[in-house]
Amino acid sequence: MAYWLMKSEPDELSIKGLEKLGQARWDGVRNYQARNFLRSMAVGDEFFFYHSSCPEPGIAGIGKIVEAAYPDPTALEPESHYYDPKATAEKNAWSAIDVAHVETFARVLKLDYLKQQTALAEMPLVQKGSRLSVMPVTAEQWAAVIALKP
Repeated sequence: MAYWLMKSEPDELSIKGLEKLGQARWDGVRNYQARNFLRSMAVGDEFFFYHSSCPEPGIAGIGKIVEAAYPDPTALEPESHYYDPKATAEKNAWSAIDVAHVETFARVLKLDYLKQQTALAEMPLVQKGSRLSVMPVTAEQWAAVIALKP
């Protein structure tokens, strides 16, 4: 099993929204490196659900992968914010996955707090210039974050 961190703006999908839904499609990733990470995910992998572009960004809970990568249908939908006019049914560069809720943390582990943790110094999330919406997490980093859970 591998570990990941995936970012979502809470007004698009929050950890509580995923908890209510139980399962959801994770789509709209439009960065090739992040897309490649999606394609590397396997059913059963777990991820930290990170709230981004909000007043208090941070890790809000845990999810798991329930369906491996498949062509992202939003790339083909002209009304979608994630529409790609170059995409076709036969040639769609973008991928989506299906995820399920595992746990909602009692409180968000804020980014500023995570940056103070020496065990997380090498985690891409806390490094300057790291803006990917999907990134790998090592087993050691996973354990360090789990130890911080409220």
